[in-house]
Amino acid sequence: MLTRRPLLASLLAVTGARPAAAEPTWTLATEYPRTAMPGEGVAHFAAAATRLAAGALTVTPGFDAPNGLRSAAMLRAVAEGRIEAADAFTGALGGEAAIFQLSALPFLTASAADTERLLRVARPAYRAALAARGLTLLYATPWPASGIWSRRPLPDAAALQGLKIRTYDAASTAVMRAAGATPAQISFADAAPRLRSGELDAVLSSGDGGAGARLWEILPHFTVLDYASPLSLAFCATAALDALPAAVREALAAAGGETEARQFVAIGTRLAENETRMRTNGVTIGAIPALRAALTEAAAPVIADWETRAGAEGTAILAAYRAG
Repeated sequence: MLTRRPLLASLLAVTGARPAAAEPTWTLATEYPRTAMPGEGVAHFAAAATRLAAGALTVTPGFDAPNGLRSAAMLRAVAEGRIEAADAFTGALGGEAAIFQLSALPFLTASAADTERLLRVARPAYRAALAARGLTLLYATPWPASGIWSRRPLPDAAALQGLKIRTYDAASTAVMRAAGATPAQISFADAAPRLRSGELDAVLSSGDGGAGARLWEILPHFTVLDYASPLSLAFCATAALDALPAAVREALAAAGGETEARQFVAIGTRLAENETRMRTNGVTIGAIPALRAALTEAAAPVIADWETRAGAEGTAILAAYRAG
């Protein structure tokens, strides 16, 4: 008498049938927590893509830098097939191509409306830079404006002198150094241990990312700067996308459009929500015009340097953006 498994194998051999292929599964990773804007986008896209693919693909969200994957390494990780898709903060990708640093440039975008307008102008360049690396853009997520979380109040520009601050890209590192601070460019996921050990006194981040990671437990002061309202970009491996049936590719495109629209709607109320959450947890929030002025002055050569590196394409994008 045949057991069940050999019997199934015998029937398949006689009929020429093959076992059904396992349903494809993708992971979409971010280094940020579920409660940060990119985390919410990752969760929404995963659910929307899985729903629209109707059983032909499952997308699983991954938060808080799964397997240690930070934004700076995500382009290569996805291109090499180590993960199917990722959502990366663009400032951390500036070493790959100047265009990725665009939205994080200091004092260029101070609101979600600015960021959305810049995205419309720059989207073809983002797509081209990703395509050159074997990647396809899925959607973009806006961040609330960056400020400084700190252990102590920062009453004036002199408070920046020697301030040990986490920065998130080459531009913010250069700006903070020029203003007299002691910057350390590290991923957001790596900031908390250094804060707890006393290696850092402050973090350049939005109220959103900080609120999501409960920075208020260590840094009870937030200085409003409107330093930048940057983007995160979600992308997948083009080869993995092309291997899917046309209907599934269309489902992913629809999920991307739905997610990006959702993110720009959500950002509209996010600032007030973040401020309420921060104040509820004892964070003091203030704006220091003299400190912002010092950073704006330090930022001018950084923007000029970016425009030189970005060439004619960068100059054209900035001109179109500034023209409205």
